[in-house]
Amino acid sequence: MNLEPVDVLAFGAHPDDVELGCGGTLARLVQQGYRVGIVDLTEGEMASRGTVAERRRESAAAAQILGARWRHNAGLPDAHIQNSRENQILLIEVVRQARPALVFLPYPSDRHPDHVHASNLVKEACFYSGLAKIAPGLDAHRPRRLVFYPMTYEFTPSFIVNITDTFETKLKALQAYRSQFFNPNWPGPETFVSSQWFMEAVSFRARHFGWLAGVKYGEPFWVREHLALEDPFPILTTNRM
Repeated sequence: MNLEPVDVLAFGAHPDDVELGCGGTLARLVQQGYRVGIVDLTEGEMASRGTVAERRRESAAAAQILGARWRHNAGLPDAHIQNSRENQILLIEVVRQARPALVFLPYPSDRHPDHVHASNLVKEACFYSGLAKIAPGLDAHRPRRLVFYPMTYEFTPSFIVNITDTFETKLKALQAYRSQFFNPNWPGPETFVSSQWFMEAVSFRARHFGWLAGVKYGEPFWVREHLALEDPFPILTTNRM
């Protein structure tokens, strides 16, 4: 494993998680000149539709659409993500090589247990990555902030990112997962995420949070800390009352 340093690192439990939770924001950050990397903890091998080989091709295509510098798979077992020291060290090595300032990760409360376990594992690995005596060999590095994105369950956001200009990019990245999301021509059973209703809900959620922020499409995020604004004027005067 030899990962190029990035400004932003997004973690997901499964391939397609980051596209759903923060794909529009990642694409916007790329447009603004920031380097973005993606880490999938598992290969999604327990999914009801598609194969691991198909998912690999789909996730690579989606990363290219978003403009990510690279995409790495940690190879943890799907439906059995554990917050063990062994797994923490795997992610510590990723964080120390990538050296991101921002880390995006799933919100710690969700319908899918993998998302909950992934959130806790990534959160702890990012903290321990800053302790030089844990897994010595790579220079210690702790990201400046963890930014949590929603999957199924929502939360009161700390802030909403305007993804109006990159919402179509988010949809194209999701459509790269032809085996997973709505695709009438795919020969597999219909699941929660493969229904037409689910894809409509993706658009509805983006419109909903965009409406709350006074823009067309938005993605919500939660951070544990309070945010201090050096110059609040440009932010507070951007959107309508």
